[in-house]
Amino acid sequence: MEFLTPERATCNEFIPGLDRSLQAIPFMELESPRSEAIRLFREAGGPGLLIPRQYAGGGATPLQAARIQRAIGSRSPSLAVATTMHQFSVVTFVELARQRSGPETFLLEAIARQHLLMASGFAEGRSGTGILDATMQAKRTPAGFVVNGRKKPCSLSRSMDLLTASVMVEPDPAANTDAAFAVLLIPAKSDGIERQPFWKNHILGGAESDEVILTNVTVPEQLAWVTERSGEMDPIQICGFIWFELLITASYLGIASALAERAIAAQRGHHADRSLLGIELDGAMTALEGVACHMMAGQIGADLLGRMLLVRYAAERAIERATDLAVALLGGIAFIQSAEVSYLLAASRGLSFHPPSRGSMSEALAAHLAGEALRLP
Repeated sequence: MEFLTPERATCNEFIPGLDRSLQAIPFMELESPRSEAIRLFREAGGPGLLIPRQYAGGGATPLQAARIQRAIGSRSPSLAVATTMHQFSVVTFVELARQRSGPETFLLEAIARQHLLMASGFAEGRSGTGILDATMQAKRTPAGFVVNGRKKPCSLSRSMDLLTASVMVEPDPAANTDAAFAVLLIPAKSDGIERQPFWKNHILGGAESDEVILTNVTVPEQLAWVTERSGEMDPIQICGFIWFELLITASYLGIASALAERAIAAQRGHHADRSLLGIELDGAMTALEGVACHMMAGQIGADLLGRMLLVRYAAERAIERATDLAVALLGGIAFIQSAEVSYLLAASRGLSFHPPSRGSMSEALAAHLAGEALRLP
């Protein structure tokens, strides 16, 4: 079995032509802010990958999706990270469509047929706040919800057609309503949306991860999904977190695999070291596929999220070991003569920056392993 064959075969099955198109473009060009990778992903039909076939989507399973993200990461790290944010947003609305009857079904069909891209404005870890705390505020008005806030970084900031956002809805004493947590769907061309430069590092520069600012943006009631409160995980949030961790981990395994693939192809070093690259990375991928199979069996819940986090953190360590070894095998001349080696090494470390970090979860995971309910920081 050739390295990365199952992943690239799955990518070709569901997003025909994308792998070949990415391979035809110089790597550093794909990773630049001028990258054509997102356009190629859109044109190949990638936006509908996780949408059920009944809504004109690709109907990919979690197992297939993980393999596809690894394949994409091995060609373009920036595209893998950016599309993870899109797919994470999509599966949130797939879950909403399964649990209630509303505009979600029409939205999903539009994304699949029109190849629309969704950026994620969901909450994530910030210093001094919890991972479930909303980053934006909204208030109810006769015209709908008026939203203010910002998301930084926000991948797909320039290419997005839609922005999904978690918001804290202010209490309304006149209407006798308490504060609430809501998910909003916001057309990217809405009045009051502004984009500002934010991402200053050239690593992952093709992901369009800039700042999106919302100032008095009006969102109609039918594009809002209100839950009771923030700060606690509901089933949709749990499902979303599992999907996010699955896809982002697969993406970074793909980035590390690109470096390992170069060392394997160059036949550098001892065969025991080259085989160790596969042991580390394919071993981590197999653990990730195990979580995907649990998802496909319907075992989605807090316990599976805990297992997913364990697999993710194990993958972080495997990535560190494998990429260090791959760089050593490729040697100093490869490092000197090609920017790709140092770029991939730096990009592969990005998984540890995505919330929740291993350090922030250590106490909660230790308690969870001892039988307590899982809690996010």
